Amino acid sequence: MARSSADDLELRRACEAIIDGGGGKQKVVLSIRVAKSRGVWGKAGKLGRHMAKPRVLALTTKAKGQRTKAFLRVLKYSGGGILEPAKIYKLKHLSKLEVVQNDPSGCTFMLGFDNLRSQSVAPPQWTMRNKDDRWNRILLCILNICKEILGRIPKVVGIDIVEMALWAKENTTAVSNQLSAEDGRDASAMIQSNAQVTVERDLVSQAEEEDMEALLGTYVMGIGEAEAFSERLKRELLALEAANVHSLMESESIIEEVLQGLEVATVCVEDMDVWLGIFNVKLRHMREDIESIESRNNKLELQSVSNKALIEELDILLERFEIPAEHEASLTGGSFDEDNMVKNIEACEWLTGALRNLEASSLDPCYARMRGIKEKRAELVLIKCTFVRRASEFLRNYFPSLVDLMLNDKNYFSQRGQLKRPDHADLRYKCRIYARLLLHIKSLDKNCLGPLRKAYCHSLNLLLRREAREFSNELRAGTKVTRSQIVWLEGPIPSNQTSNADSSTVSEAYSKMLTVFIPLLVDESSFFAHFMCFDVSALAPSDACADTDKTVSDSINECTPGKIVAQGNDSAELGILNECLRELLDGLQEDFCSIVDWAYKIDPLCCISMHGITERYLSGQKADTAGFVRLLLDELETRISMLFSRFVDDACYQIEKCERNARQMGVLPYIPRFAILASRMEQYIQGQARDLIDQAYTKIVSIMFVALERTAQIDPKYVDIVLLENYAAFQNSLYDLANVVPTLAKFYHQASESYEQACLRHVSMVIYIHFEKLFQFARRIEELMFNVAPEEIPFQIGMSKVDLRKMLKSSFSGLDKIINAMYRKLQKNITAEELLPSLWEKCKKEFLEKYGSFVQLVVRIYPNETVPSVIEMREALSNL
Repeated sequence: MARSSADDLELRRACEAIIDGGGGKQKVVLSIRVAKSRGVWGKAGKLGRHMAKPRVLALTTKAKGQRTKAFLRVLKYSGGGILEPAKIYKLKHLSKLEVVQNDPSGCTFMLGFDNLRSQSVAPPQWTMRNKDDRWNRILLCILNICKEILGRIPKVVGIDIVEMALWAKENTTAVSNQLSAEDGRDASAMIQSNAQVTVERDLVSQAEEEDMEALLGTYVMGIGEAEAFSERLKRELLALEAANVHSLMESESIIEEVLQGLEVATVCVEDMDVWLGIFNVKLRHMREDIESIESRNNKLELQSVSNKALIEELDILLERFEIPAEHEASLTGGSFDEDNMVKNIEACEWLTGALRNLEASSLDPCYARMRGIKEKRAELVLIKCTFVRRASEFLRNYFPSLVDLMLNDKNYFSQRGQLKRPDHADLRYKCRIYARLLLHIKSLDKNCLGPLRKAYCHSLNLLLRREAREFSNELRAGTKVTRSQIVWLEGPIPSNQTSNADSSTVSEAYSKMLTVFIPLLVDESSFFAHFMCFDVSALAPSDACADTDKTVSDSINECTPGKIVAQGNDSAELGILNECLRELLDGLQEDFCSIVDWAYKIDPLCCISMHGITERYLSGQKADTAGFVRLLLDELETRISMLFSRFVDDACYQIEKCERNARQMGVLPYIPRFAILASRMEQYIQGQARDLIDQAYTKIVSIMFVALERTAQIDPKYVDIVLLENYAAFQNSLYDLANVVPTLAKFYHQASESYEQACLRHVSMVIYIHFEKLFQFARRIEELMFNVAPEEIPFQIGMSKVDLRKMLKSSFSGLDKIINAMYRKLQKNITAEELLPSLWEKCKKEFLEKYGSFVQLVVRIYPNETVPSVIEMREALSNL
């Protein structure tokens, strides 16, 4: 017989190397070569339908903690004859071992697994070389591994288990020794021990097997004697049963004695059962009595503990219920003088805490429904309402009384010859005494703050308006300026126009008004927001009032530490604050606007500096509490812009008025006067007023240029002269300002372009008047060149060489006189003599360019004719 592949040590080592990579984590118990084929379910006779493929089956084990896992691995041969993994099965899912019955050799079997996804596909069939491989090498090893590791064996179909056990008993020693000789592993030992255990436990012992063989040897029969053998066994069984009955009948006396003893024992047992029943009843009654006594004791103990806890809770409640006498006196009838404010604040703090402790959320639900709690809460609410009403009434009277004291004292306000800066330090100090009281009033009843805020705003509004009115009046009375009615863009320039009276003191007066009152209003707004407990952001101090705001904020925070801190910009709260600030500061804009109107009447250009000052203060007010101050500054800025726009409109009207009365000769009066106006406007720029001035420049200059164009069209004969003189005057007067002001630079370049175009038109007109025939001849040549070849032009009517010579003779006879006439023509209508040299240079340059083009045409059309060269003409022009 050929050597089994299970004994191939090299095959096992190759399987170990492929499966575990030589790591030693998995042990190969058995490896054997097989042939794989597939049959058809229910048609086992159709073997060989699929071609058999060589495979290697390897049984492996892997230790994982205290458990051991077993696997059946299938390895196949690659194209180069090298083993590689093909499939793996877990032995815990093995449910059936079936030998194919239609295989005559008996070496083909199938393995059924219960976890296969598709049970409709027939499992593979494995074919061994011989039955020894099938019995010992695979199936027996699988059964033993399943029993030792999994504690169960799969179902075996088509295999005689007795035959397998007998075969294992005969071949175990040889196989074991052979495996030990080839490999010193524990696998063969495990097979041997498992085989022995299986044979001894699942079949019969050695002695029983020998007795069974002797018995079977006694009844050696053929296959046809099975029925006779069965009848003989039945007869012997009946005889054995009859012998047993006979022996029982012979021992009747003994059985009667036993029965009598059993009856006596039964009577004793019944008596004992009665006594035990009586004792059981008594014990049950005693147990019930004991349980009743224990229950009463437990209830008494629980009641005692509960009473003690209840007394402690009631003591705590009584402490909450008790109103200290001194606090009750302060809350119900105490005075609100400065000396008593400490007691009042302490009483408020106690009342707030007491109400908080009696709220349903702070108490146990069972206490919250108690009548005593409800009555005590109602009593505290009544005390709260009484205190809030008394405190609100006191403060509503207290704020007007403070303001009345200041209104009745003239020393608080500006007087004739003396400007008085408003000082509210004493007023704020007296108000801060009641800051914490207001905070507690808000926590007790927030609705009471509305009337208090209105009372404070109304009272302080009277004081602020009186201070602003007195300060504004004295400020205007103390400012010494010279009023002068100046018409900026109409009529001739007066001799004292450039040395106009200085009106900077007017701008300084407006700046002083803002410097004094804007920080004051911002401080009052911030103080009001903190003092009246608004939850808005703190004031962001500007550069002008940073120190004052810091003092106010620190003072309030000293009175109410950690409580009047911004909690967020609630839109509803901010809306209420803005309404209150409107009541607090409404009416003050009238005094500011009166300063603006007064300054405008003295000098409209003051609007520029006032606009810059207002813009600077407006950009510094960013806090929520300065909302109305921003509105006030916006209104002032709008009014200043409106007044300045009125001034610009007046200036434009003066230009249009001058246009109706202007002569079409010389420089128009508003051209140089605008330069003086622009210089003065630049002197007043402060802050962000540049946009305002640029808009004014744009409007005025646009109107000037439109009016200039219309004035120049009065007499078409002098259009270009009027334009070039006025545009030149505009450039000369604004040269310095255009270098520093971008807007004026734009108009400067526009005037420069218009000047160049007017010069070009005027010079071309003068040249054409004196050399009309020359340039008409050149124009005719250019026109003919569009339709006639150049060599044919001399043969056209009036274009012959003779005509050319006659034209040249008439045009250049007395050339010096013609040039002198051109110069006199330019000089005749020009009123600005300083423009004549540049204008004459432009005339000579333009003439030489035109004449050079004529010479080129003559050379091309009349190549043999001679004309004066450009150099000769330049020399003739240079003589003048």
